[in-house]
Amino acid sequence: MRPIAVLAIATLMGSSVNAVALSSVVADRPYLGWSSFSEQTVSSSFLTQDNVEAQSDALLSSGLQQHGFTYINIDAGWQNGFDANGRPTPDASLFRNMTGLISHIHSNGQKAGIYWKPGVDRQVVVANPQILETNYHIRDILATPNSAGNAFAASDPISSLSNFKIDYSKQGAQEYIDSIVALFASWGVDYIRLDGVAPGSGTMSLDNQPDVMAWSKAIKQSQRPIWLTISSAIDQDYFNTWQQYSNARQISANLECEGRCSTLTSWPLTSQRWSDLIGWQNYAGSQGGWNDLGPLEIGNTTSDGLNAVEQQSAITLWAMVNAPLYIGGDLTKLDSTGLDLLTNDEVIAVDQSGFPASQLAGGMTPIWASNLGDGSFYVALFNLNAFPSPVSIKWSALGFIDAPQVHDVWNRRNLGRYDEQFSAVVLGHGVRLLRVFSHGVAKPELSQSYVAYLGLTSGKAAFIRCKACSTGHEVVNLGLGKNNAVTLDNIYAEHSGTFRMEINAATSRSSDLFYQVNNGVPTSVKVGGGSFDLPSSTSVLVKLAAGYNSIQFGNPAGIAPNLDQIGMSGDGHTAPPTFAVYDAEIGNLDGKALNSACEYCSGNTKISGIGMGSDNTVTFPDITVAGPGMYNMEIDYLTKVPRLLYMTVNGGDPIPLDLTGDSEDSPTSLVIPVGLKEGKNTVQFGNPDEQAPALDKIAIAPPLESTDLTLTLGLQKRSGPSSLRTWTLNLANLAPIPAEGGQLNLLSLVQVSGARACQPKVLASLPMSVGTIPKQDARSLDVPIDFSSCSDDAVFNLSIVYSADHGAVVGNAILTGFSQ
Repeated sequence: MRPIAVLAIATLMGSSVNAVALSSVVADRPYLGWSSFSEQTVSSSFLTQDNVEAQSDALLSSGLQQHGFTYINIDAGWQNGFDANGRPTPDASLFRNMTGLISHIHSNGQKAGIYWKPGVDRQVVVANPQILETNYHIRDILATPNSAGNAFAASDPISSLSNFKIDYSKQGAQEYIDSIVALFASWGVDYIRLDGVAPGSGTMSLDNQPDVMAWSKAIKQSQRPIWLTISSAIDQDYFNTWQQYSNARQISANLECEGRCSTLTSWPLTSQRWSDLIGWQNYAGSQGGWNDLGPLEIGNTTSDGLNAVEQQSAITLWAMVNAPLYIGGDLTKLDSTGLDLLTNDEVIAVDQSGFPASQLAGGMTPIWASNLGDGSFYVALFNLNAFPSPVSIKWSALGFIDAPQVHDVWNRRNLGRYDEQFSAVVLGHGVRLLRVFSHGVAKPELSQSYVAYLGLTSGKAAFIRCKACSTGHEVVNLGLGKNNAVTLDNIYAEHSGTFRMEINAATSRSSDLFYQVNNGVPTSVKVGGGSFDLPSSTSVLVKLAAGYNSIQFGNPAGIAPNLDQIGMSGDGHTAPPTFAVYDAEIGNLDGKALNSACEYCSGNTKISGIGMGSDNTVTFPDITVAGPGMYNMEIDYLTKVPRLLYMTVNGGDPIPLDLTGDSEDSPTSLVIPVGLKEGKNTVQFGNPDEQAPALDKIAIAPPLESTDLTLTLGLQKRSGPSSLRTWTLNLANLAPIPAEGGQLNLLSLVQVSGARACQPKVLASLPMSVGTIPKQDARSLDVPIDFSSCSDDAVFNLSIVYSADHGAVVGNAILTGFSQ
């Protein structure tokens, strides 16, 4: 037995590191600013001196700079050619005067950043110039035999390397790096991103540690305070080097779509950061360097790919873990939503606190918290589901009994006293961010550990030695087949109930582990990390029966992390999740429906081959609910063109779902109302005539009302022709204070009767804002809906979600029996 609460408090106090990160004075706190890379992924002509100057001017004129945003970072693409000493020179057609550009940035009160890579470019090797202020030439410092100098070159054929590795034991090698950094310093550079660093960046066979050390030494030699970030997806096994010789490391791959969708990013790419961080959560700080999560795609809800709620969640996670906050979108096109999110000084203070958060709970409703060391905590409650979900935290998980004061950070409002716990209904893809002031000391909660390698393995699953694992072993080869699993059948509970299961697993990237309790429906949890040799923990809620229970771990179709051990804690009286998630790969696949790899899907796979025949279907035979009624169903699908998916519930009439999407690589979510019977239900997806979208997962939950709901929404009138109706909705505020930022977050319709099957389309982008609603007042909004494919006698059920106060107030309802 071990005290979970004590472990949590120790984790929240931060990790201990021995060495001081490079230029710790420069990087005492994570920086705020802007980077050009995201815009470069959607416009190949974006990177020019004029555009960068415009971004610098916009950073100043927008007011962002007054809130601490000061860095203007120029990413890859600025360089063309080399000088007589083999140092990179700007592309004159894009940057007519690099020194002048950086002077412009500095004159705006900002700092300038530049991009470069380890190694020596092939063009320089061929020219073999003399290294500045030495008698050595470039070929004198190359590793022999010739090999790749960075992760990008590592994929090149050995006979035509684009970049060559440097041997730092040779004279002239350090001097060459010194000369490059001196050149950057002479321009006035304040930040360097060193990209393609390995181990990492998708390459494990290359070691750039000597390069990082050399660049660090060169920065010190330059006597200019320069921030050094290394990227990307850096391997965690070499943390001692990264933390000592750099200020930050990008812990995962780029979150930009880079052509896989039409916007800068998407919610699935962004939400992966919640799992990416699991393995790195205890490795951040001014003494160990900061975890770089990539740019914040915040500022324009049209082009960024995240709606206002998703942008709020993203900046909250970045702030909680003290990641550098740098904007990726065009600063000249900032909208009011982006400015509101980026200029909340209380949220920025979370990022600048110097106390990075750790995860307290994982799964679809993760909770992150940080101990500020003064009796107060930052706590963020997230909801990764697309529909509203309740999220709760017991103060005992943080080591105290009650909270005399809870402060809503986003709304800058004190909420008063909360004894024992805090609970809230959180918007789909939303967040609540709190500062909690503690009182009392809670009794530590005990947990029983169960070692994975003592479980029963099947298929290809086996165990190997693991120095950092709890018992020196971990179970590997889980996943990529239903039989490749490990089962722990000695999980004991004195009585039935809901318990917290802590999973210790190791992976070098985000991957999914499925757990199946007592032969129930397998459920996936996404785990992230930076090494297969360094386990990290995440936790989920599970229902156990009285006595001994069996839990199987694996992944039926995708790659799974290695399993170290699990811990079971709690008294069984924890409230169970109100939702259930069903991955498509655990359904029954018929006909040509098959599993396909999908990095950003739940379970790391999607089901394609649906449709083009009545036999090509996916069936979920075990959708279980406690009672009959209307439920929210989330459907995660993938398509880049409009496609029709038919759904049948318990053998009923097919329901057409006219789906549009933006990517074959990352899912889009649809939430619709469905009627289910008590107990088990069968839901099937297909299309007898046409190709259907690929399917990732579905999730089921009842509609939920907030405990402090102060808003009501009603249909005021209908107008316009029957084919294109405008519904005027009324959002009323019954509270004694104004409701700020009133929104319609979701409106979806499903036909339940009528002569012709159809699915109406809401033609407005959601969420739709109505602004501030005065106390005891109302605001209306017009929602255009396309009914052109529907018959006049069609009747519909509706799912509706509305909110105010940055998601602090949430309403969710399913309405039945509506005509056009």
